[in-house]
Amino acid sequence: MPDKLRVGVIGAGRWSNRAHLPGFAGSPLCDLVAICDLHEDLAKDAAAKFGIPEVYTDYDKILQRSDIDVIDVVTRGGDPSDRTHETLTFQALESGKHVLVEKPVCHDYKDVLRAQELAERKGLKTKVGLTFRYAPAVQYMFSLVREGFIGDPFVYNGYEQNSQWLDPWYPMDKRIHRSYPEKAPSYHTDLSPEGIGVYSLEGYGAPTIDIGLELIGADLERVSCLMMNMVKERRLTNLDDKVQRINVDDADIFIGEGTNGTMFSLQSSIVTVGNYPGIEARIFGSKGGLQARLVEEFGVIQTLKGAKADAVEYVDMKIPDAFFPPSYEEGQSWDQVFYACLVHDFMKEISSGGPENQGNFRQSARVQKIINMAARSHYEKRWVHEGEV
Repeated sequence: MPDKLRVGVIGAGRWSNRAHLPGFAGSPLCDLVAICDLHEDLAKDAAAKFGIPEVYTDYDKILQRSDIDVIDVVTRGGDPSDRTHETLTFQALESGKHVLVEKPVCHDYKDVLRAQELAERKGLKTKVGLTFRYAPAVQYMFSLVREGFIGDPFVYNGYEQNSQWLDPWYPMDKRIHRSYPEKAPSYHTDLSPEGIGVYSLEGYGAPTIDIGLELIGADLERVSCLMMNMVKERRLTNLDDKVQRINVDDADIFIGEGTNGTMFSLQSSIVTVGNYPGIEARIFGSKGGLQARLVEEFGVIQTLKGAKADAVEYVDMKIPDAFFPPSYEEGQSWDQVFYACLVHDFMKEISSGGPENQGNFRQSARVQKIINMAARSHYEKRWVHEGEV
């Protein structure tokens, strides 16, 4: 293993510049050596900003380089018809690279498992952009649960609410297009409740589910879900001058039962008033409870509160410095802090050569399976069990 891992990034858009690239630049365990984007000027701008020596517009040229250890896939992949994440992930693994990819890796959890199995055969590690499990408050929360703070887990409540898509002129496709895409974003021509497309649930619902599974220490045995479309007309891209009828879930609620008998509930919505990202995670057990809030308000990006059974008032808990990334500075935004934690964690896992690999494709497949179960529950108006998807 080299002194520093060499990283190639595919994608130089908004989220790459806002979270991924600062995260890699802030880790002492890696060097950014190449960046690729279809728009050469975006790649060049990012390279200049973060001191990246090589710029490409053809991702094959990064994958073919034998001196690159890690590939970061940060292209858009939210549209169910878009398989970019899946394609790039499998090609990067085949080329022998460790892979970090934004969610979803694939829209079917079975394909995510196939990718993990390929990585394991090749001795590679994987990581998914389930950003919020790496928030210092959440990592400390996980540690407290493992140490027995809550005792036996009873109930998990997960909430994701923010106002991003309240305005119908906020485009479904957040990319800044210069010319109208040949393949315009497709958001389901079937306008019936049964034809609703998965969007919010697979977006910020996914990391909220991910946190919950870790906290209860189990998968879900069964799920019952309701998906709804509240804002029914929306501009599709930044270039559209009118709104169009859409049918995607911008609000969801589901309940579930853990395989260990825990209760699990989740609300996911991108049209509920609240600041981005708007995630809350609450776990209650036989000895205590913990509540993490990842909402940037008045300069505070996260809080963690705890209570024990004999002192039921929830009190603020100081998050130890060990859970913050090396690049942390007071006043940084949530995306800088949380993603720096994710990146540095991945670099440590690879550099150590040990078995540790949290948030990998297998963990992401567990989350995607629950999303697939929840969607099927809505479409078929019934409880869906773990073995049915």
